[in-house]
Amino acid sequence: MALAYGADAVYLAGPAFGMRAFAGNFDRDGLADAISLAHAKGVRVHVTCNTLARNHEIAQLPEYLEFLDSAGADAVIAAGPDVLALCKRHAPHVQVHMSTQTGITNYEMARAWHELGASRAILARELSLDEVAEICAKAPRGLEVEVFVHGAMCVSWSGRCLLSNYMTGRDASRGACAQPCRYQYALMEEKRPGEYFPVFEEGGETFILNSRDMCMIDHVPELISAGVHSLKIEGRAKSAYYAAMTTAAYRHALDAAAYGIALDPAWRAEVDKISHRHYSTGFWFGQPGQYTDSARYVRDWQVLAVVTACDGDGNATLSLRNKFAAGDEIEVVGPDVPAFPMTAPMMEDLDGQPLSEPRHPQSGFRMKLPKPVPPLSLVRAHRPSS
Repeated sequence: MALAYGADAVYLAGPAFGMRAFAGNFDRDGLADAISLAHAKGVRVHVTCNTLARNHEIAQLPEYLEFLDSAGADAVIAAGPDVLALCKRHAPHVQVHMSTQTGITNYEMARAWHELGASRAILARELSLDEVAEICAKAPRGLEVEVFVHGAMCVSWSGRCLLSNYMTGRDASRGACAQPCRYQYALMEEKRPGEYFPVFEEGGETFILNSRDMCMIDHVPELISAGVHSLKIEGRAKSAYYAAMTTAAYRHALDAAAYGIALDPAWRAEVDKISHRHYSTGFWFGQPGQYTDSARYVRDWQVLAVVTACDGDGNATLSLRNKFAAGDEIEVVGPDVPAFPMTAPMMEDLDGQPLSEPRHPQSGFRMKLPKPVPPLSLVRAHRPSS
């Protein structure tokens, strides 16, 4: 989906060394296939090796880096000088990007990593636009600067949190965070078991450690003017729909900025149609302020089907994801196809039999669309979560 909807690069992980403990990571065959698929579309692949490795793990890293080198990975995302040094020895054709986990907050830190061999610095999320612009202006020639523009924020500095590990045994620095900052807490006195006293702010809010998601879709021209080379979308453990729509929105924002025109509102709207927490601009324009309302996700749209083929007359073959029926009000959106509404018509199964309501997930069916759309276009419906 990221490739189809306009990504210039994707970042992902293998079965080890990446901060993606609960994601469906790539085995070696899958990783090689992913690199081949991306390269066929002119897209780069950056592989995360950004955990803080222990002795027994670091001993396995040279062989893994040699595999990444032979598989054609474009870059490794590293969190320390150990991985950087091993990459230079065991993966000489692979660039090294220093992870946001390294907490790069000033131009001298960026320069130091470049002198050690890094080609890109992924800056800390806690920097302002002015600070990022100064780093870009003073970074050494040849060092690229990457920044996060969309996704979850952490209550701790650049994700360096011990709360999850302490409370649940799930290590945030391994990508296994249980997100206890999102919990709703109460106070219990030792001699009054079962009596819970609320812990709240002045307005009665009880989510005392919460944070909003970052969304910089309205400020892409300013990011370009600041001199950044790459805009990064947080996507770990997200859906294919999320990957498609965030990629599409920022792809069109970048293209619009390049031509000096305003972003089409249809693409701006896409970041509001994915699953997300309430948005802010993070630290880009100063302290974002504490957010103490509920951390629940806003999920108002549901994917119904994925287009697998479509002819020039709009006769589409689709794969079902969630049930819907003829007569329902739906939307279709696709690669370079802004969302358009329609009423679901009568459909047919793959044997040509009439079908008013596809019911079985992943099953194929046919439906007439008002106009042709490319494969991997999506059919969705407005179904607000309770």
